[in-house]
Amino acid sequence: MHDIEPFYNWRHIYVSEEDEHSPFYGRQYSEFEYSQTVYNYYIHPQWDEFGSRTLYLKILMADYAEQYAIIEMLGEWNDAIENDIMELKREVIDKLMAEGIYKFIMVAENVLNFHSSEKDYYEEWYENCADENGWTIILNMPEQTQYDFKKLKLNRYLELMELDNWRIYKPYHLFKKIDGELNQRLLV
Repeated sequence: MHDIEPFYNWRHIYVSEEDEHSPFYGRQYSEFEYSQTVYNYYIHPQWDEFGSRTLYLKILMADYAEQYAIIEMLGEWNDAIENDIMELKREVIDKLMAEGIYKFIMVAENVLNFHSSEKDYYEEWYENCADENGWTIILNMPEQTQYDFKKLKLNRYLELMELDNWRIYKPYHLFKKIDGELNQRLLV
């Protein structure tokens, strides 16, 4: 796990620790000291901690004019024990919403497990976004991880989507592709 880094090819466009509107503004990272873990496995020091002991993330892009953010995640999403959705919603999503972001692309290909609990925070997240014509996409969540997510019908609030080659896009083009697909569904 320590070899899995957040996607870094957009760092010339956006750096969350340099964005004064970001929840992670001013953070400093060590490239050599591995101190954070998911269970007993050290993770790369570039991942951001937001209150969960098993789930980490990196804001890859936040565009306040277009009102979207792309966030990559790593670890185990555990609502049953850790209440990760509450931490994620309060410590990251709510703070981005306060800055005018209502469209979220959550890259979840490195989320190894998902353990569900209640729907409340998902429903609140959905309603907050919908009130501003926003949405949330969970991109490339592994099939085995989707099982509990779908079992509780959370995909009604945060939509699951597959796009294996998302890294070939620039952030704006990825956003426009997903936004366009969602708008096409509304027209049909």
